[in-house]
Amino acid sequence: MLFELPEDKVLFQALISRDPSFDGRAYVGVRSTGVFCRLTCPARKPKYENCCFFETIAECFEAGFRPCKRCHPVGTSADNDEVVTKLLCEFEAKPHHKWSEADIVRLGLDPSTVRRSFKRQFGITFLEMARLSRLRDGFETLSEGGKVIDAQLASGFSSPDAFRQAFAKLLGCKPAELKGDGLLKADWFDTPLGAMLAVADERALHLLEFADRKALPAELSRLRKQVKGDLGLGRTAPIDQIERELSEFFAGTRLDFDVPLALHGTSFTKDVWRELRAIPIGATKSYGELAKQIGKPSAARAVARANGANQIAIVIPCHRVVGMDGSLTGYGGGLWRKQKLIDLELKIARSKGLFHVSG
Repeated sequence: MLFELPEDKVLFQALISRDPSFDGRAYVGVRSTGVFCRLTCPARKPKYENCCFFETIAECFEAGFRPCKRCHPVGTSADNDEVVTKLLCEFEAKPHHKWSEADIVRLGLDPSTVRRSFKRQFGITFLEMARLSRLRDGFETLSEGGKVIDAQLASGFSSPDAFRQAFAKLLGCKPAELKGDGLLKADWFDTPLGAMLAVADERALHLLEFADRKALPAELSRLRKQVKGDLGLGRTAPIDQIERELSEFFAGTRLDFDVPLALHGTSFTKDVWRELRAIPIGATKSYGELAKQIGKPSAARAVARANGANQIAIVIPCHRVVGMDGSLTGYGGGLWRKQKLIDLELKIARSKGLFHVSG
């Protein structure tokens, strides 16, 4: 199993209390109605003897249950949040708009509620999401050889200083410090889990991170120092390759990645990263198990630090590391992404006939 679920009585109590910590990790099938629900379902609670619990939606269908029409367990929880749905529709209609709290109020929404909803679903606020999207427009203008002023206007920033500060916060340097013909080049592309930034030379991929990861500016700053500032905007063959391979991965047709990697770390961290890549798709391991596998059973904390230092997301699958009890642990891209990656990989493994037991 992907997670070691607690006993049924604990899950039933979570159902009664609508505990959100089990959302996406456990489902209840109600024998008296033939439906299955999230544990946070607002419907009247069934009797204990009529309940059976499942780890995945697939298991619910296989047991003959149909999805509840109140809590919509087949959809994401974000789909069922009216605040999130409404704002995302507005955002898609006006992607270049400079969103503010005043706009949120004009839509009849409470800014604090919006902040909590988006942080819960995406690990980022709505305004941060909108700002990041606008900044990307400027990034693309610069990568195509445009001037800083053009990038500023494309991003919707009225002040040059504000644009430079926002750009520096995201990339760790000012626009003028990026070279057009740099040894390393950076580019941005979309994935089903959000925009990702890739940095590569002509030979190998050096960095792959979600664009909203807080550690991204520091990681880029370290890379710039290693190449003495020789970092620019643009595309190389490894960036094209990883965008294509990620598209295949999210489509469920790719089990592993072939893009060449440039690993920046000590021999110990590289050993940990290699061990991470050896975890089969659909399986998970704990830090302690990884430490044993590299021959250092007392080094679980060091393994955790090496895991956190990984700067090539998904390809080096640090998301496959969970707590000793099977619970989700910290992930730089956000726990919501970690959950979705694990769920996707379990689905791929099952579709390919690959079944793994965690640990």
